[in-house]
Amino acid sequence: AVARHRPWPRAVMDAALWEEAARLLGRGELSLAGLWAEPDVVHLALLEEGAPATLAVLSLSCREGHFPSVGAHHAPAIRLERTIRDLFGLEPQGLPDKRPWLDHGRWPRRRPLSPGAAGAAAESPQPYAFLPVEGEGLTQIPVGPVHAGIIEPGHFRFTTNGETVVRLEERLGYVHRGLEGLLSGIVPLQAARLAGRASGDSTVAYAYAFARALEAALEIEAPPRAQWLRALLAELERLANHLGDIGAICNDASFALIQTHCAILRERVLRTAESCFGHRLMRDRIVPGGVAADLDGAGAAAMRDLLREVRHVFPVLVKLYDNTASLLDRTVATGILSPALARRFGAGGFVGRASGRPFDARRWPGYPPYDRLTFEVPTLQNGDVNARVWIRIREVEQSLSLIEQILEGLPAGPVARDVPETPAAAAEGMAMVEAFRGDLLVWLRIDADGQIARCHLRDASWFQWPLLEAVIEGNIVADFPLCNKSFNCSYAGHDL
Repeated sequence: AVARHRPWPRAVMDAALWEEAARLLGRGELSLAGLWAEPDVVHLALLEEGAPATLAVLSLSCREGHFPSVGAHHAPAIRLERTIRDLFGLEPQGLPDKRPWLDHGRWPRRRPLSPGAAGAAAESPQPYAFLPVEGEGLTQIPVGPVHAGIIEPGHFRFTTNGETVVRLEERLGYVHRGLEGLLSGIVPLQAARLAGRASGDSTVAYAYAFARALEAALEIEAPPRAQWLRALLAELERLANHLGDIGAICNDASFALIQTHCAILRERVLRTAESCFGHRLMRDRIVPGGVAADLDGAGAAAMRDLLREVRHVFPVLVKLYDNTASLLDRTVATGILSPALARRFGAGGFVGRASGRPFDARRWPGYPPYDRLTFEVPTLQNGDVNARVWIRIREVEQSLSLIEQILEGLPAGPVARDVPETPAAAAEGMAMVEAFRGDLLVWLRIDADGQIARCHLRDASWFQWPLLEAVIEGNIVADFPLCNKSFNCSYAGHDL
């Protein structure tokens, strides 16, 4: 066992135990919570669901430059291991897919986070080898990486038989910024700002998770008022994103009326956030030790006005959605994700809950003040676009209730505490919070000088992007925008 790793245990083990853990993942007895590396170590975060659920990290030394592939037994690990190869040069032995993932051949140095990166000159870019598809009458449709409108880049290679999609393969990594390298060797406050910029629509969630991981490493807690304000910020972010997504899904089905009204409500949320906390997206409002902005009486009044407006307008939009047959014809039974596949990939958020997986990090592992708040975790079994819309609808309702509870129960007191500049000794911390897309994991190590030695950020999108490839099969090409938007995976949070 590794000392000073909080709040869940981390243990160093040999290759045989590592492979046994991979086999347990493959049999569905455990869920994959994360897989990341350092120059000569790989780490595997495992989640055992149930009552009670448990989380632990396994570590394996890779001083010879290789480790047994987890992806050989458990498909959700494949892209994570391809990323480890690209960044650290560690070789997953038995990895079924050895194509590069983040490295498009454009970096000045290959394996930039490996100890020998200085000598690993970049090679000439090679065409990406998409997986072959055989059969008569098949056509390939390349889409992206540049798309119409303001959207992050990603390439989608469709193989179709007429209008029916036979296979979709994604090529991501275009917005890789070297974030994990940038997070090393800097002070926590600077690292917190970088973490909050991993994915702009989840800036609160990333800052939240980073702050909790750092506080776990340092064995400190934010003041009670700060904990409640953090939850308020998180629910505002969830509310804004769900409203935007519901409207955008309807717009992709050519029903712009709901999109217009959802956009107005989302704008109201963002303007209220700016008036209360000084930033529309609430960026840099959560900091290690607490929050950087308090909520005064005028802000609380503005928040209550927002609740009244959303509760007045949103039910009308829900009724309109549910009573528009042409809209439901596009969303019902489209892009079905089976419950079995959702469980296998540990799909979180609305993607998992629409397919029967009830995991919500606010419930477990749980963190304050959610243990003192009343809320439900809605689930459905259908797993189609319509189910993912309805999960969002129910979560909007739950967020409205949570915001109201927070305003009523917000304790008095300070909103931040001092964070020690140097810890008593090197320590490691870990946190999982519920972003609007699903569970978000942060693991970090702080050295004896108080700097971040290593920080890993894992977005829920890592386990959702592959599922988008599965749900579009058998659907028509024109339904891809609906499926894609119903997932709304993050490019930036995935590419790092």
